[in-house]
Amino acid sequence: MQALVITRPGGPEVLEVREIPRPVPAAHEVLIKVHAAGVNRPDILLRQGKYRGSGDVSGLVPGLEVAGVIEACGAEVTRWHPGDAVCALLAQGGYAEYAAADARHCLPLPVSWTFAEAASLPETVFTVWHNVFQRGQLQPGETLPVHGGSSGIGVTAVQLAHLLGSRVVATAGSEEKCAAVRALGADLVVNYREQDFEAVVAETDGVDVVLDMIGGDYTAKNLRLLRDDGRLVFINAMQGGAASFNALEVMARRLTITGSTLRPRSAEFKAALAADVERHVWPLLPDRRFRPVLHSTLPLAAATDAHRLLESSAHIGKIVLTVSD
Repeated sequence: MQALVITRPGGPEVLEVREIPRPVPAAHEVLIKVHAAGVNRPDILLRQGKYRGSGDVSGLVPGLEVAGVIEACGAEVTRWHPGDAVCALLAQGGYAEYAAADARHCLPLPVSWTFAEAASLPETVFTVWHNVFQRGQLQPGETLPVHGGSSGIGVTAVQLAHLLGSRVVATAGSEEKCAAVRALGADLVVNYREQDFEAVVAETDGVDVVLDMIGGDYTAKNLRLLRDDGRLVFINAMQGGAASFNALEVMARRLTITGSTLRPRSAEFKAALAADVERHVWPLLPDRRFRPVLHSTLPLAAATDAHRLLESSAHIGKIVLTVSD
């Protein structure tokens, strides 16, 4: 089969189309004929050799989420059958014509959704559901600020929080991005290039859960904006992991600082998370109350262009690679 392979750690140019063996599904896995694969920032970190615990990345195929049709099932698989249309969360291997996935990490293709649209779901929905609703314990009526509201994670968090009854504040870096995030249900959107988000949000009555992918000097700002018993949840630290804040304030106001990364978690954890996502999020998809936001779809061979686009942060929503019709 054809796949996009990381030839060595480095920039987008190290991705190369190669012929490699088709995966053979283990007893608990399914083999998916991939129609589309989502592109995510962890793919960039993996390509650069910076993803924690990735080891030598030469020869690896990136790609954490796919949508397609099941080609074959392992002996222990009972839910799925060849011909079923699914989307799936992977540890890697999505930029390819075929991918093996743990059967428990697959979800049915949402009714009325295309493969390209469905390929934009698993990584972002799983990440947001776990961090905002499980770790952050966001409740209806509470307020959630989302930094990077126009990113793939951002458009997912904004929509889910809005649909499930929370007030949403978001930041974005242009008026076009702000308008797009506002249209998805954000109650307040701050252009962080023109305004100090802390000053703007401080004029409101506080926030309850912050979803942060920035880190750095945003950390102290986020903590100052939280109400008592508020929760700060990290999913990235694009400005760096080091931060300075007042620990006595955290103690006095009973603030929680937490965060997670999804890829290294156990197969059992991801299976339980998939079941929770199917129970709570999947009912929102058929009538498109939660809708896909695709910035662009590119052919598999153009993965280098997809990575450059993602690194530029010029996109709104998700970038998806199309593999087969």
